[in-house]
Amino acid sequence: MERPKFKGHLKLLVLYLLSKKPMHGYAVMKGLEEEFGIPAPSAGVIYPILFSLKRAGLIETVGTGRREKKVYKITEDGMKYLKEHEEELREAIKLARIYKEFSEMGGRELREAFKLLFDRFDNLTEKQREELSKVIREFAKKIKFIVEFGGSYE
Repeated sequence: MERPKFKGHLKLLVLYLLSKKPMHGYAVMKGLEEEFGIPAPSAGVIYPILFSLKRAGLIETVGTGRREKKVYKITEDGMKYLKEHEEELREAIKLARIYKEFSEMGGRELREAFKLLFDRFDNLTEKQREELSKVIREFAKKIKFIVEFGGSYE
């Protein structure tokens, strides 16, 4: 299995959740969202991770839950893997915590605003572009000031 990077971090977080208790895929998705603030992780991302972890022998299927959903459980090798990658797991949890807090303080809205801006950028008028340029530059200055000096920008 590759060294953890973004997808590796997600694999570590899935293993971490499964180290707490066996779960089916949907419960893993909900756990990632609730515990780490990862917004609606899709089945298209989670199930390939579960299959990869299972192929690597880090998790196993231990039966089915309600509605014939497969229940996944971490194996001894999975526990060893978590132990061997403790530092990366701490980093993954730290990044997930930061992401969750950032999202809760307006990061989600900021992401949505930038998505809208990128989606419609080619259709902006020159006046809209000038106004956005002023707003973005002022916003960036305020963020830098608050982060670097800890006080209010005003």
